[in-house]
Amino acid sequence: MQNKGLIKFFAILFALVSIYQLSFTFVANNVKSEAKAFAGDNPDKELKYLDSIGKEKVFNLGFSDFTYNEVKNKQLNKGLDLEGGINVILQISIKDVLKGLANNSKNPVFNKSLADASANLEGNKTYLNKFFEAFEANSNGKVRLASPDIFANRSLQGDGGIDFQMSDSQVQKVIKRKVDESVESAYKVLRERIDKFGVTQPNIQKLGETGRILVELPGAKDVDRIKKLLGGKAQLEFWETYKVEEIGNFLVAANEALKKTEVKKSETKTVAKDSLNALLTDTKDSVDTKKGNNPLFDKMLGQGGGPVLGYFASKDTAAVNGYFKRPEIRILLGADQHNAKFVWSKPTTIKDAKGKSLEAVELYALKGNRDNVPAMSGGVVTDAKDTFDQLGKPAVSMQMNSQGAKVWEELTGRAFSQKSYIAIVLDDIVYSAPGVTSGPIAGGRSEITGSFDVAETKDLANVLNAGKLPASADIVQSTVVGPSLGQAAIDAGTISSVLGFLLVCLWMVFYYGKAGWYANLALLLNLLFLFGIMASFGFVLTLPGIAGIVLTLGTAVDANIIIFERAKEELREGKSLSEAVSESYGWHGAMRSIIDANVTHVLTGAILFIFGTGPIKGFALTLLIGIVTSMFTSIFIARIFIDRNIAGKADLTFSTNITKNWFTNFHFDFIKVKKFTYIFSSIVVVVSLTSIFFINGLDEGVDFVGGRTFQVKFEKPVDATVVSDELSAAFGTPVEAKILGDDDQLKITTKYKIKEDGVAIDEEVNQKLYNALQKYYPNTTYDKFINSFDGKKVGVLQASKVGASISEDIKTNSYWAVLGAMAAIFLYLMVSFRKWQYSLGAIAAVAHDVIFVLGIYSLCYKFMPFHMEMDQHFIAAILTVIGYSMNDTVIVFDRVREFIIGNRKGTFEDIVNASINTTLSRTLNTSLMMIIVLLTMFIFGGESIRGFIFAMLVGIVVGTYSSLFIATPVLVDTISKDEKHTIEDKHNQA
Repeated sequence: MQNKGLIKFFAILFALVSIYQLSFTFVANNVKSEAKAFAGDNPDKELKYLDSIGKEKVFNLGFSDFTYNEVKNKQLNKGLDLEGGINVILQISIKDVLKGLANNSKNPVFNKSLADASANLEGNKTYLNKFFEAFEANSNGKVRLASPDIFANRSLQGDGGIDFQMSDSQVQKVIKRKVDESVESAYKVLRERIDKFGVTQPNIQKLGETGRILVELPGAKDVDRIKKLLGGKAQLEFWETYKVEEIGNFLVAANEALKKTEVKKSETKTVAKDSLNALLTDTKDSVDTKKGNNPLFDKMLGQGGGPVLGYFASKDTAAVNGYFKRPEIRILLGADQHNAKFVWSKPTTIKDAKGKSLEAVELYALKGNRDNVPAMSGGVVTDAKDTFDQLGKPAVSMQMNSQGAKVWEELTGRAFSQKSYIAIVLDDIVYSAPGVTSGPIAGGRSEITGSFDVAETKDLANVLNAGKLPASADIVQSTVVGPSLGQAAIDAGTISSVLGFLLVCLWMVFYYGKAGWYANLALLLNLLFLFGIMASFGFVLTLPGIAGIVLTLGTAVDANIIIFERAKEELREGKSLSEAVSESYGWHGAMRSIIDANVTHVLTGAILFIFGTGPIKGFALTLLIGIVTSMFTSIFIARIFIDRNIAGKADLTFSTNITKNWFTNFHFDFIKVKKFTYIFSSIVVVVSLTSIFFINGLDEGVDFVGGRTFQVKFEKPVDATVVSDELSAAFGTPVEAKILGDDDQLKITTKYKIKEDGVAIDEEVNQKLYNALQKYYPNTTYDKFINSFDGKKVGVLQASKVGASISEDIKTNSYWAVLGAMAAIFLYLMVSFRKWQYSLGAIAAVAHDVIFVLGIYSLCYKFMPFHMEMDQHFIAAILTVIGYSMNDTVIVFDRVREFIIGNRKGTFEDIVNASINTTLSRTLNTSLMMIIVLLTMFIFGGESIRGFIFAMLVGIVVGTYSSLFIATPVLVDTISKDEKHTIEDKHNQA
């Protein structure tokens, strides 16, 4: 091997750099262990301890020292499934952005196109493109995007804007740019909010041109608080309000009108006089005071006063909103009240007539106008701080700019003279509605008070300072992982990795003797390089990523197996050890096969990385890095040890006394049995397709159909069927509950309101789940049930949500990923082997393997003791199977090509059979390595990835079969008779 010194230099350099990078991870983990020991079970105390030592020196290398904050930033990042935390994908409403750009145009074509784009959105199609398509269809050439009442308005005119003469295609380019600017603005606002929140190593990134933003917050635990922080638009507004006496007559009239449609006589029941009705009318003890006869007033928990029209239960707000939206109800408003806007307050606590505490929300009527704009917007706020009011309660103080200060003085002056109130509204929620008792307020300083805690005022000041989002940001996908679950995943991953590594090493030594030790040393270095690269570039380690590393253990020795098997063949032909090694490392020896096999791996890994999201990207990334490091260590590092042996004892045989004759005289006629294998495989394919399309189908997970899943740990074993029935009754829609691992742990899946977005919907689902399961948790509060904390043992350990829109994208991406991988491999093999028959044989084998795995999942998912869902993990498994199936097939095909070029005697079938038999040791050895590590992961890797590993395990077994009994027979059957005769004549001529 030439340039051996240079390779040694780079190997030592890479090893030192890897050790240097990984040392920060070890130091950071030690500091965290000390903090945990100091804090006991108090996570807040642990966090304060780590914050206090952030600037202290904790690592000294002699030539440089580092603070804890510096060490923390250089450590190997762990994904949420290992660290715990929250991952969300936010969808910026492009519809809202377009409305804003068009100044809320009333143009019917524009608004119908917005509605059509929402209704007809398809997987992997952006809302903007669907809007342009819908507008073109609806306008029929009669209305242009550059119309004055659409996009050619004042706000979009000027340089780089839109004028009346522009064509639709020209306007589209401008609108696309404006939409991109809005998404970028949202990205910056969210980045500022997150930076001020104080989460360690947050990750936020835009996802292509979809208008989606990924946010990962490792270690975050307060689920509801985080979602409010991210999903809140921060649209601060100041509105004048109606007083209860001004709007009271409307409420009475609305209540009377609603009786015609809402009251059933059989439901009425005489009760005491309704105090609110008595307050608002002059009637006394009328029949109208019967309980059930007052659709609106019966929902009141208490009467209001001042700007508060009344108190209602949160669950009734949707019904009351529906009442006020009815045209026959709106028309009852007074002539000067037609633009009134009804809104609700934050939840507050009141007491009923018996002194019992109730949670309620206040109803307000804001003085709207034709354009539905407030008296003053929050854009005038220049600074916001969390503080305390005069009573010592948490509040938020605000400072306005000069223009805002002037308007605020006028507004407060009018409220003072009219004895009215000003509502401070954030995202359509009233936070407070103070009156003004001391005259106009000058200087532009104001304060938001209400039923806050300290964390809420900090978050509110944070979002106000960061600014408002240009459009609503809905959480379309989310994952919440508790820290205890993350630690369990780390433990499971560590055990499976160590066991997998030891088993691979033992087999290599057993089968190849001293050469196996050299391969194991290269494998150790390979793992060091792999982790070093991940730490150096800030890549994130996930649980599927650990699975990728464990799989790397199997593939890392694959190149060594190919080389060692080739070297044994050369030794049997009488060559010296030096000649055999040189030949095996040559292009016509093992190198061509190694390159072809690894290119197929790289293609499937790259496609998986492109189309995957979250942890699946982590799996693909570690797989790709592992391929590169494995190639380097197997080809160069192991060669250094082998060359040292040649220069010294020269006693390598690449086998042991037990294995030296294994597969040496194996002459099975694989082509002869092709009829039986074709029949068997055809039956399998037919049964699989029948089950998939006509009988069982596939268990599509929420990744493909949308929904919410919760991993819930109970205090003792429960009956999944009973829990499912209870939850279905509570949600009013079917809820699935399955045992996950132990009998005291369930995976709960629901599609309740999955097409509706918003923080309020997420909170509603969480609350319903808690209420329905509360009897199983007599000593657990809502916060402890839903939110994460260190040491959590019961309640929601993990939660995820996939919105209906993003599930369509995931499903579409999955189809394209599988088809793209097969197409890429087909083209590569056709270029590499220069005959389409090789590609067809390989693709036939892959298609067979994919259908086989799908069939197993379709036939077995109903009764297997672990979950077999179609989700992103499953697609990752399918793509991995494709890569490994190609690996086996390519090795055989390379030998076929070699024998065809060489002087092998016999018929074409004889040449193909010889190719399979002479590579059988390598095929079975590699497959055995993969099966060993996959079985290790299946048994010890944890419940969450068991279905993922099972798919790969089945795929590897089937892939080995198909490369021997499907791919090569298809190759033989598709080669023309004339070509076969030409090959045979060449090989058998004297």
